[in-house]
Amino acid sequence: MSEGTQRPHVLLFLIAGTGVVTIARAMTLTFLAIKLQGTFGLGPAMIGFLLGIGPLIGAFASPFAGSISDRVGRKSVLILTLVAMGLSMVGLALAETVFVFCLAQSVAAVALSIYGPTSRALMSDICPESDRLKFFSWRYTVSNVGWAIGPVIGIAAGVASTILFVTAGAVYGVLALSLYWLQTPAFEDADDGAASSATSLSASVKAAMRDPRLLYFIGGGTMLVAVYGQWSATVGPYLADNVEGGVELFAYLASINGLVVLIVNPIARRFVERVGALSAVVTGCALFLLSQLGFLAAVNFPGFAISMVVFTLGEILVLPSEYILVDRVSNARNRGSYFGAHSLSSIGSFLGPTLGGMVLGVFGGAAMFVLFAGFAAAGALFFAIGTRMPPPMSETGSSVDAVAGTRRPRLSGTRRYLAPDVDIYRQARSMARSCGR
Repeated sequence: MSEGTQRPHVLLFLIAGTGVVTIARAMTLTFLAIKLQGTFGLGPAMIGFLLGIGPLIGAFASPFAGSISDRVGRKSVLILTLVAMGLSMVGLALAETVFVFCLAQSVAAVALSIYGPTSRALMSDICPESDRLKFFSWRYTVSNVGWAIGPVIGIAAGVASTILFVTAGAVYGVLALSLYWLQTPAFEDADDGAASSATSLSASVKAAMRDPRLLYFIGGGTMLVAVYGQWSATVGPYLADNVEGGVELFAYLASINGLVVLIVNPIARRFVERVGALSAVVTGCALFLLSQLGFLAAVNFPGFAISMVVFTLGEILVLPSEYILVDRVSNARNRGSYFGAHSLSSIGSFLGPTLGGMVLGVFGGAAMFVLFAGFAAAGALFFAIGTRMPPPMSETGSSVDAVAGTRRPRLSGTRRYLAPDVDIYRQARSMARSCGR
C-alpha cells in the first residue's frame, strides 16, 4: 500500500480508536468518584486527592513522553500506553482495597495523559496541513460520541461494576494489538530531521519550556483543566449528597455533555474560524464562569441541564482554540515536545478535584463553584497575556519563529494571534485542534 493510501487509513483508525477508547473510559472512569464515595466511604477531599494523583504524575511524565515519541516513534508509545490502560482496568476490576484501586487508577490516568498528546502529535505528523482542522474536528466529534454513550452504558450495566472494567481492559488490549499490526507512513520534515536527531531529550524539553508563549499557555490551560478536566470528581459527589437521584442525574449530565458537542461542534468550528483562536478561548472562559454560577443556583434537573449545556459550549470553544495556539508555536521537529510540555497543564486535573473537594467538604458546593469560576477568569487572563509574548530568543539574538522554522525579527502584540488566525483558517487551514479529555 502506498504512503498516500496509508495516510487516510491510519487517520481513520486513530479517529475510530479515539471513539472506542472514550466509550471504554466513559463507562468506567466517569464513576470512580461515586464508587470511592459509596463503596469505600471516602469524603470529597480525599476523593479529589486520590483521583488527582494520577493526572499529576502524568503531567510531569507527558513532556518526556512527547520527546521520546519524537525519537522512538509515536506508534510504540501509543501501544505501550494502551497496554498499560488495559492492565489498569483489570486492576480496577479486581481491587478490594482503596490502595490497590487508587494504584490502578493512577496507572490509567498516567497512561491516558501520555496517550492524548502522543496520538494528537501522530495525527499532525501524517495529516496534510490543509486537512488538519477537519480531521481533528472529526476526532473531537467521535470522542464525544463516546462520552454520550459511555455513561449510559455504565448506568445500564451497573455503576463501576466489575464486568465494565474487564470489558474496557479487553478493548484496550485489542486496540493495542490492532495498532501493532497497522502500517503507519514514515514522516520526517526535511528541514528539521537532522536537528531532531542531534537534540537530546532534556534539551528538547528545556527548549519548549523557554518559550514564554508556551509557559503562559500552560498556566492558562492549568486553570481551565482545573474547571473541566475532572468535573466528575467534584460534581458527582456533590450531586450524590445534595440532590435526590443524584447518581442518575450525574450520568444524564455526562451524556448531555457529549450530545451538545455532537450538535454544536460544527457551528462552534465556524465561530472559531471567524473570530480567531484567542477570542474563542476568552469566550469559552466566560461560558465556564457562567456555568459555574448556574450550577451554584440550580436545584433541579432543568437547572443543572442548562448549566451543563453552557459548560459544554465553553469546552467546545476552549479545547480546539487552546491547542491551535500551541500548534502554531511548534513545528514538526519539536511538536511532540511542545504538546508534551503543554500537557503540564493537566496539573489542573489534580488541582481541580483536590482543591474543589476540599472546598466542597469544608465550605459546601456554593464555595466550590465560585472557586471554579475564579479559575475560568484566571485562565482567560493567562492566554491573553501569552499571546502578547514574543518568541524565544536564539543564541544569535534573533527571535525564532517555531511555526515556520525560520528566524525573523522580533514581533509583538496580539496581532500574531488575531490576524494570523485568518491565515490559519482561510489560507492554510493547517492548525490542529487537539482535544481530549
